[in-house]
Amino acid sequence: MPTFILMVLISYLLGAIPTAVIAGKISRGIDIRDFGSGNAGATNTWRVLGWKAGMIVLALDAGKGAIAAAVIPLFSTGQMPVDPTTIPIICGVAAVIGHVFPIYTGFRGGKGVATGAGMLLAVVPIPMGIALGVFGLAVTVTGRISVGSLLGGISVPVGIVLVDRLTSTHYDPLILWLTSALALFIIFTHRKNIVELLHGRERSFPQAKIWKRMFHR
Repeated sequence: MPTFILMVLISYLLGAIPTAVIAGKISRGIDIRDFGSGNAGATNTWRVLGWKAGMIVLALDAGKGAIAAAVIPLFSTGQMPVDPTTIPIICGVAAVIGHVFPIYTGFRGGKGVATGAGMLLAVVPIPMGIALGVFGLAVTVTGRISVGSLLGGISVPVGIVLVDRLTSTHYDPLILWLTSALALFIIFTHRKNIVELLHGRERSFPQAKIWKRMFHR
């Protein structure tokens, strides 16, 4: 039990590393949360600091989730209080929670999408591949990262069900429940975006609407 608790704690502390805040301090000496949407994530970093900084933060945030899910469980010893196959996703979820509620910066973090994506790529790569496709299509059509994040998050548990029923790959039921909970958590962290979308005020990335440029030349 102590080893399991330690792994979850380390995963949380890893996820809590405020990459966007650090990028803002290094790049311009600012707190990224005081600009743009006020969010400490890759999307707001892109808006405020530019695409290069945004991509670096995106990669680092995804890396936090991947390391928590793929590396930290390797150090498990002794008897675990849960099925060993679920430890990677539990550690990954702890990293996501750390990213959203980071202890280092007053529990004001990002929305957990990139960190969750990194974790899911390590744990359920096929359903996550489906989710990435949904994310890319949604962003391309709407130009809104939030729409892609919401639909992508929801499509992970849906993808797990489809893969489980249509292929020879079978997942532990707890993984379905945890990814469903993660999808609900992503919806919760995007609650303000949902309100803005319903009122037509959600900001977009016009350059992402490839379809519009293709058919309106």
